Amino acid sequence: MRSDIMKKGFERAPHRALMRATGLESADFKRPFIGVCNSYTNIPPGHCHLKRVGEIICEAIREAGGVPYEFNTIAVCDGIAMGHAGMKFSLPSRELIADSLETMGNAHPFDALICIPNCDKVVPGMLMGAMRLNLPTLFASGGPMAAGHAADGRAEDLITIFEGVAAYKAGTISEADLERLECEGCPGAGSCSGMFTANSMNCLCEALGIAFPGNGSLPAESAERVEFWRRAARRIVEMALDPKAPTARQLATPRSFYNALALDMAMGGSSNTVLHTLAVATEAGVKLDLHMLDEISRRTPNICRISPSSHFHMEDLQRVGGVMAIIREIAKLPGAIDGDVPTVSGLTLEEEYRTAPGPDGTVIRPLDSPYSESGGLAILFGNLAVNGAVVKAAGVSPKMLTHRGPAVIFESQEEACAGILAGKVHPGDVVVVRYEGPKGGPGMQEMLAPTSYLMGRGLGDSVALITDGRFSGGTHGACIGHVSPEAAAGGLIALVEPGDMISIDIPARTLTLEISPEVEAERRAKWRAPEPRIKSGYLARYAAAATSADTGGVLR
Repeated sequence: MRSDIMKKGFERAPHRALMRATGLESADFKRPFIGVCNSYTNIPPGHCHLKRVGEIICEAIREAGGVPYEFNTIAVCDGIAMGHAGMKFSLPSRELIADSLETMGNAHPFDALICIPNCDKVVPGMLMGAMRLNLPTLFASGGPMAAGHAADGRAEDLITIFEGVAAYKAGTISEADLERLECEGCPGAGSCSGMFTANSMNCLCEALGIAFPGNGSLPAESAERVEFWRRAARRIVEMALDPKAPTARQLATPRSFYNALALDMAMGGSSNTVLHTLAVATEAGVKLDLHMLDEISRRTPNICRISPSSHFHMEDLQRVGGVMAIIREIAKLPGAIDGDVPTVSGLTLEEEYRTAPGPDGTVIRPLDSPYSESGGLAILFGNLAVNGAVVKAAGVSPKMLTHRGPAVIFESQEEACAGILAGKVHPGDVVVVRYEGPKGGPGMQEMLAPTSYLMGRGLGDSVALITDGRFSGGTHGACIGHVSPEAAAGGLIALVEPGDMISIDIPARTLTLEISPEVEAERRAKWRAPEPRIKSGYLARYAAAATSADTGGVLR
């Protein structure tokens, strides 16, 4: 066993003595040591129940003959960090999570690894760390939150509340209405209930083969989820004892990544999945780029739309068969899915999705009646995004698939929020929010607040927003992020001036600033990179090492 290096032989008597001090007995040293990476903290609702989940999994590991070694990572709640300086730490936390998992797994050589993530940066952070360790690995997420429900039965979620803030500011709902949303929109534990970043990433883990079916959609507070966790614990012990069990990198192959990306396009996942998938692929030694993602998007129809792109939620997806039902349907397209790839269950992906139900026609549509002929995410290129930009096309109104308008510029998310609420944005405009990339932000904070404010003020069908920052998985509308190169690196987005005309054509995949080469050259000659916003601490170190969004924002 890999763990023998720290527990076997006479020279390891001191090591065993320390382990005995924690409660281990002589028989335990013959058992596999299972690392249990838990992101429990009682701050995010997606993680507040994970202490109990860790207990369930550790108990089941012991029952199956393993020795669980539980350790924790941090977990930033993007919703709570949203709209203030705390959000700058969200994406950078992904690197800390990856580093901490790698550190614990090498300092204490485990035989296998089970990861208990849930929210936005935690899933990719753990995936990145797992790729570095390359052990037999299984992901068992905390599961999604249930949707809230109004008295008339309408489903509600975190996005409803954010949009309610702008509606209250605009005078279209009362203070009592907003308070009711606040009290009822997030009814319990779990990752926020739509196809936001956390649930998108947990769904992609199923297609990567590193998690059991149901990882992304089984409700957090269901009895089925408890059995899911116990099954995962039993299986990881089996994998630790099986010399032929696949390691993380043997699961995360190019074929598996292509499957995950096809699923992503079919289900209309969060635009953040692009950033995170590129980063995880880098750690796995798999080459992906934005052109490849766009190629997959063009040939994969969008057959499922979950909030914020519809009124359905993750509980509805689970009700109609979950992720495997989506994969089964798109597998009918030649070359869309490679069903021969292995999964943690010991079955191939095809053996997993073969028994899934067919499309129900509402939550999941059949191939002959998709929401759109191309995928839920689109990659745009043009002079304003030479290295690419990302938009959640599944969440864009048909009226806004093409748009041309004058630029209204904000130099930060905070400026944008204040400007939108103050009425500085009008129908037809293109809002530009810049210096929010990995270096410029620093930290590439999410921008759910300004996009929700646009929706709440009734501008979702008439205003576009572009940024070198990124969006929450809850964002919808003509919101284009990840513009690369970013403003702080001298990208053209830094040279846009108020009133410049910007053309967006999502079907044609173009993003264009309508200025001549001569004007661009003149402006570039005058441009100077701004002073770093933060000059000390972790964010300063992060900004110095972060690469651009088109490479996943990984550190050099």
